[in-house]
Amino acid sequence: MSRFLPLVLIAAGTLAGCSAPETRPTVASQSVVSPPVVTAPVVPAVAHSALLARLQRLAPDADPGVLALALEARACAARSGNAAESPRLAVIDYTLPSTRKRLWVFDLDRDALLYSEHVAHGRGSGENYATSFSNRDESHQTSLGLFTTNETYVGGNGYSLRMDGLEPGINSNARQRLIVMHGAPYVDPVQAQRQGRLGRSYGCPALRPQVARQVIDTLKQGQLLFAYADEAEWLSGSRYFGCSGRNAREILASARARGGGSGQVATAAH
Repeated sequence: MSRFLPLVLIAAGTLAGCSAPETRPTVASQSVVSPPVVTAPVVPAVAHSALLARLQRLAPDADPGVLALALEARACAARSGNAAESPRLAVIDYTLPSTRKRLWVFDLDRDALLYSEHVAHGRGSGENYATSFSNRDESHQTSLGLFTTNETYVGGNGYSLRMDGLEPGINSNARQRLIVMHGAPYVDPVQAQRQGRLGRSYGCPALRPQVARQVIDTLKQGQLLFAYADEAEWLSGSRYFGCSGRNAREILASARARGGGSGQVATAAH
């Protein structure tokens, strides 16, 4: 499995990406700026629980277990020095169908939900539900785990955001695969209701064109994005779960129990 790749720009068109060949990124407009990496103190359990409760109030349709895991990953990354404990956090729950809003962007400093949006998954990952995930080039599948955001550029999909995966073997090939956030006309919730799913990318978390630039500008340059699915190997092996002393399943179960019926999202079998 590949290790975390250096933050270097990859010439467009040299590697398969998440966009169709005719719309691959072509013009880089910014240089890579590595986010500062700091080692943060362990977040006290009481403070962590209070932050989770605030996120649940802001996003009552989100699964509290997924929110808890996102906060755990953020804290563990900061504690290990692999990423700054960023003020903004994006959470994607790929257990939800593409016809549902399943991306939430939080400003943790201001206790605000900035966006609740539809987001596409890779065509290799499934139809309405994403069921398969990969770190492999040419798979056209979505990757899970914790990402740090980086530079923006303008390419075949317009204004786009580079993301670097922080989890070896899980999402560490994101830059090589050209896994970026961008707008796409196939992310159309109205059309999705007619055809039973959103259009799909080559692995990118693609957004509605109407909001893509605003979301990208909110998340660029060193913020964190956490992509979740109920994938056993990742949940048991991620380096970003466990610094609180509990494993991923325990964190999920505890948060869901505390969240009760008001905050927990029931996902359909798929």
